Amino acid sequence: MVHNFFDLTDKVAIITGTSRGLGQYMGRALAKHGADLVITSRNIDSLQDFEQEIEEIGRKVFPVELDVRDYGSIQTMVKKVIDHFGKIDILVNNAGYNIRKPSVEITWEDWDTVLDTNLKGTFFVTQAVAKHMVPRHYGRIINIGSVTSVFGYAGLAPYCASRGGTKQLTMSLADDWGPFGITVNCLEPGWFRTAQNAVMYENKEWVDYLTDRIPLKRPGRPHDLDGAVVFLASDASAYITGQTLLVDGGITTGATRALPGNK
Repeated sequence: MVHNFFDLTDKVAIITGTSRGLGQYMGRALAKHGADLVITSRNIDSLQDFEQEIEEIGRKVFPVELDVRDYGSIQTMVKKVIDHFGKIDILVNNAGYNIRKPSVEITWEDWDTVLDTNLKGTFFVTQAVAKHMVPRHYGRIINIGSVTSVFGYAGLAPYCASRGGTKQLTMSLADDWGPFGITVNCLEPGWFRTAQNAVMYENKEWVDYLTDRIPLKRPGRPHDLDGAVVFLASDASAYITGQTLLVDGGITTGATRALPGNK
């Protein structure tokens, strides 16, 4: 019998930040491959529709309130999951936040909000979960970054700093926990339309410019992440850790808009 390396049956996966957007798409992909889900949001009522959708797929789903900027909330979430499922196999650190401002206008509070959500929150959620993975000598941790982990963009200083930090954090934790059978990788979407950046996609000139820079000639679609997140959560990636997987249509090749008259 041929082993299905992508089968996630009976695995328990936490996906943070699943009230909307890419977190829900990644959650659906894991559920369709057999995983039972823990879905989280600061507002648990916002998870009702997604909870019902996952149940209709035929998987178990457990909604839990979580504020990744609150240490107590993190500890409570993990305890509830262990009490409910008895284990955690997969963690997808998807919860994120962004503030767009010129760097000279960024406030102390702006910086703390972005870094505490995207970097500090990612670390302490991962730490709390890993304490239960280490004794079992098994775990798949997927940190969600972005192309800003490797590229810098004006007006996104705190966000770029947080995502660059996520990439470095991933490598450090991979080295820490590799001896315990835990893989830690960073999945980095390129330019995907989300609630956070939807206003930018209303500018046709900007979308045209962006599309010209992407070798595959289109921004990302949510389902473009399905295969990558399932791969990193599954046995197919058992010998891959500390790595950055860019799902970006090739924009990080450094392609630029063609000059007028050139092909």
